[in-house]
Amino acid sequence: MRLAVIDMGTNTFHLLIAELKNGFMAEVYKENIAVKLGEGGINKRVIIDSAFERGIKAVKHFEEKIIDYQVEALKIIGTSALRNAKNGNDFALKVKEITGYEVEIIDGDREAEFIYLGVKEAIELHNHKSLIIDIGGGSVEFIICDDQQMFWKQSFEIGASRLIQKFHLSDPITREEIIEMEAYFEETLANLFSAAEAIKIDQIIGSAGSFETFADMIGHRFHTPELIDELTTYEFNMSEFEAIYEQLIHSTHKQRLQTPGIISMRVDMIVVAAILTNYVRRRLNASRMHLSTYALKEGVISEMAREVKTC
Repeated sequence: MRLAVIDMGTNTFHLLIAELKNGFMAEVYKENIAVKLGEGGINKRVIIDSAFERGIKAVKHFEEKIIDYQVEALKIIGTSALRNAKNGNDFALKVKEITGYEVEIIDGDREAEFIYLGVKEAIELHNHKSLIIDIGGGSVEFIICDDQQMFWKQSFEIGASRLIQKFHLSDPITREEIIEMEAYFEETLANLFSAAEAIKIDQIIGSAGSFETFADMIGHRFHTPELIDELTTYEFNMSEFEAIYEQLIHSTHKQRLQTPGIISMRVDMIVVAAILTNYVRRRLNASRMHLSTYALKEGVISEMAREVKTC
């Protein structure tokens, strides 16, 4: 049986098609499109016309793939941009016209649950008290968990697209702008820091997205470009992460475009993602950090597979 999910994020739309055979899942097809749904309007709570059109074009393309691969069950998920935009429901209705499926516009708690399920498919959490970080374009989800349960979760509307549009950063970013952004994190993430202090986390797990870019940069600079190919998890060497962090905060847009390991859709967002990651890591004194290449879409597929098995 073939299952699929379309994850309509604030910056990127994802399609994942997987096959369920004898209780096991195998990836059949995966594609990401840099739609930039939140561009120009995310902090005004609107999807501007050009972004709306890019999103619909991407969905039409994904629908062709879904037909080609003879998908039998599909879920379409909308996250931060759609749940906050005044015209988010208009976009969802247009997607239903194209696909025949309702769009599930999920809240931050549900988003965190899917991310947790996805990460559990990629990495053995064991009894570690882990802090999962998922940096999206619109929101950032933080989940404190082990392999059995989530102890705490919260979604914050401080995604990379929102930060870029809020702070109007220089090129390259200045030290004063970093200090201003970190002060904003200290205030905004007070609940996270309280929870992490109470539960005593011992590692950070970054899910997909920006953390894949960090690993790709490290691979190109210190190891091999294929460093994380075929991997679902990777443990960062913290001195290598610190080196690429310094590289990012001192780089210009033009330099990042030419930096091996940075894909074009993340050229600007990767800087604010690195600042957020580095601040949380230092603030919580976390000495271990892992990548999970699985995130929300894999979590949705995991839940769909469980539903099929219980039918």
